[in-house]
Amino acid sequence: MTLDIFLQHLLNALQWGSFYALIALGYTMVYGVLLLINFAHGDIFMVGAYVGFFIATFLLGIFSNAAAPLPTWASLLILILTILGSMVITGGVGVGIERVAYRPLRERGASRLYLVITALMIGILLEYLNLSILGAADRGFPELIQTKIYTVGGVSFTNIKLLVIGLAILVMVILELIVRHTKIGMAMRAISYDKVAVPLMGVPINAIISATFVIGSALAALAGIMYGSAYHVLSFDMGILIGWKAFISAVVGGIGEIRGAMVGGFLLGFIEVFVVALGQIPGFEWLSSTYRDLVAFTVLLVILTIRPTGIFGVARRQKV
Repeated sequence: MTLDIFLQHLLNALQWGSFYALIALGYTMVYGVLLLINFAHGDIFMVGAYVGFFIATFLLGIFSNAAAPLPTWASLLILILTILGSMVITGGVGVGIERVAYRPLRERGASRLYLVITALMIGILLEYLNLSILGAADRGFPELIQTKIYTVGGVSFTNIKLLVIGLAILVMVILELIVRHTKIGMAMRAISYDKVAVPLMGVPINAIISATFVIGSALAALAGIMYGSAYHVLSFDMGILIGWKAFISAVVGGIGEIRGAMVGGFLLGFIEVFVVALGQIPGFEWLSSTYRDLVAFTVLLVILTIRPTGIFGVARRQKV
């Protein structure tokens, strides 16, 4: 494998890993505050993608002109409005789920098992609600930005690929700064440490939990729009497999740690892409895409065997 081919596959891995990382951030945010695994989060990603689809279609209908293509400024404006609108609406969906499904169980002191079962039920509900309303046919996500291909030193990449990777890294940095250096981030970490004592100090625990769901759901919406912009195909069950893989990425990276979610997402994307790439090398033809998930999950299982808490995870101790 030559250097230019390696760099080509590396860029593909970074783009694919960016989707895992953005979704994994939502898993790790909720778990870090509530110690809750929100299994409906993959379907929140699907909701964000569909919300973005309808917002983008509506805006394109307003700005489009049959006589001339959209100018660059209009395309950028539509993309920004689509991202913001989808993040706001999907954040509201996330808060609504927390308020209706999770909070009553928390306030009654229900076991975490019931919360996990409820999360699975919410995910299935979102999938089949989409199926019953919109049907089983796939949707084509509109092209918000004209795709441009660049070639540098034999390595080809698009402006969409750079946008996806850049946004994922930027979001991680901003989220890390929020959690480490703001009052709301301090409150999130305090609730994670001791959610019984925090309300006694005047911290509005329900408001902080709602903010956590807003952030996590908004990031899932961003991932959905970027996914639609890169691959242009949406389906009602698109959040199932990618959601599970993002959850596994968060666990491998160390669930509850922002850096862990990003590293785990990029690591899984790297393994999946390079397994397929190795299958194109003479002597490795047997390593086809059929074995992609098998090899990826085997490697991740080995990592968890060596580091049960994940790469950046720290074992929690609880006094009884």
